[in-house]
Amino acid sequence: MTGTLVLAGTPIGDLADAPPRLAQELAAADVVAAEDTRRLRRLTQALGVRTGGRVVSYFEGNEAARTPELADALVAGERVLLITDAGMPSVSDPGYRLVAAAVERGVRVTAVPGPSAVLTALALSGLPVDRFCFEGFLPRKAGERLGRLREVAEERRTLVYFEAPHRLADSLAAMAEAFGTERRAAVCRELTKTYEEVRRGPLGELVSWAEQGVRGEITVVVAGAEESRDAVDPEELVRRVAVREEAGEHRKEAIAAVAKEAGLPKRAVFDAVVAAKRREA
Repeated sequence: MTGTLVLAGTPIGDLADAPPRLAQELAAADVVAAEDTRRLRRLTQALGVRTGGRVVSYFEGNEAARTPELADALVAGERVLLITDAGMPSVSDPGYRLVAAAVERGVRVTAVPGPSAVLTALALSGLPVDRFCFEGFLPRKAGERLGRLREVAEERRTLVYFEAPHRLADSLAAMAEAFGTERRAAVCRELTKTYEEVRRGPLGELVSWAEQGVRGEITVVVAGAEESRDAVDPEELVRRVAVREEAGEHRKEAIAAVAKEAGLPKRAVFDAVVAAKRREA
């Protein structure tokens, strides 16, 4: 008989949010695979429980190498508890490889549901939550980041991202460029912690706010593209840009202004202008 893989949700901030079953599973597991063994120690102390089995580290740096070892333990009949620093394992955290390995070997996989930064941020954002998609972390390089955002510029579902505080301003600026400065969004930081804050507003305003410096764990929620938007003729966009250029504006500024007026990403107006220039050539 094979063992069981248990994915354990952990608090994203307030340790009092730990699900009651978590303490039971920590005590019963033959193996506890933890993203950070020091955080695991603080959690068990807060819950007043001792781990019953052996504890091993399981983080991004050793996930690939350690997965076969844990998969063998599961096949041998052991109960393996997988726990990450916060939230649910495998959601932008280690875990996917082990789940896939367990499924491939016919091992039962279950979960201890717990707090989720994605769902908590969605609920607090004030944006539509009936349909959404989780995009994880954006690429660190500016070009790749903007390209990823342009791929979902017309996505109508609400978008959810994780971001590091020191990259927040740059990411919001890229979102404003890809989605338009008026697209609604919410920046949720330090969820369930002492200094919890939810900042809501158009992307353009949030960029200015973030440039002053933001700390803490960040989740960004962005409204999807409007389902019913009056179509703007590309030729009309080109005409508006031309009028502004004739009045003395630089083309870059003219495109940005027209995009804001039309509620479109700057890229859409830029592409219309380039296409018109090619037809003229």
